[in-house]
Amino acid sequence: MEKNAKVVNTADALGAASNEELLKRERRANSAWSKLKRNKTAMVGLIIVCFMIFIAVFAPLLAPCDPTAMSPVDAFQKPGAPGHLLGTDNIGRDLLSRIIYGARVSLLVAFCGTIVAGIIGVLLGLIAGYFGGIVDSIIMRVMDGMLAFPFILLAIILMTVLGNGGIMNVIIAIGIGNVPSFARVVRGEVHIIKNEEYCNAARVIGVSKARMLFTHVLPNTISPLIVYATLGIAGAIISEAALSFLGLGISEPTASWGSILQTGKNWMNNSPYIATCSGIFILVTVLGFNLLGDGIRDVLDPKMKK
Repeated sequence: MEKNAKVVNTADALGAASNEELLKRERRANSAWSKLKRNKTAMVGLIIVCFMIFIAVFAPLLAPCDPTAMSPVDAFQKPGAPGHLLGTDNIGRDLLSRIIYGARVSLLVAFCGTIVAGIIGVLLGLIAGYFGGIVDSIIMRVMDGMLAFPFILLAIILMTVLGNGGIMNVIIAIGIGNVPSFARVVRGEVHIIKNEEYCNAARVIGVSKARMLFTHVLPNTISPLIVYATLGIAGAIISEAALSFLGLGISEPTASWGSILQTGKNWMNNSPYIATCSGIFILVTVLGFNLLGDGIRDVLDPKMKK
């Protein structure tokens, strides 16, 4: 009897250990990172984004030349010329170096502009969605008024007011222009979350409104915000390029993908590679952020689960 009992206990222990191991494997398989790794397009986007961030961070080490060094004698060198892999622009500046440094400026503007939009938009969305009533009406009518303008027109107006040429002004213009979108996303989420049972329970025990917003409501809006911010960065890159292309964004001699594009448009007939190289980097980077954003949405949004 004792031997049978020992055998049963040993079998139970092995069974429990096996079940625990299966649970651990299931948790690992269902983690956000594991799901993202199984999404091939999202991983392609992640690789592109990591590569662009890498060249932006290590631009001083990767750039073969000073991006602002002029050499009129070497102007309009074709791609593949000795010492200039992507050629030179109209005043002899190395195009590869300018694109590498341009990645730093363009990504900085895109990230910081999205952060500015996110901070202001999230606060306005939280207040409007939670308090409702006249507060909601006032905030959202202002947001609707801003959305009535096409984004690029609103950005041009802001750059006219702030003054063109400075990186900080471009960041503020892009950030303010994207505030309404973030506010509307957060407001919609808050309308759903504030009526959940855990929020009602928190009100019953006397949790303050500030604590309710920042410890119970805000954390549950993070998933859609991450997705929207990822896609918003791609839009901000295009916005910076558009403003610089129109002569209202980053001004010479600072290198950005938009300013390189603006320079290249004047020489499209004779030297199309100047604008083409910059345009390809913008295209690939925006594609990378869009693929990554779509993959994160598939992972975090329950409605997208297959």
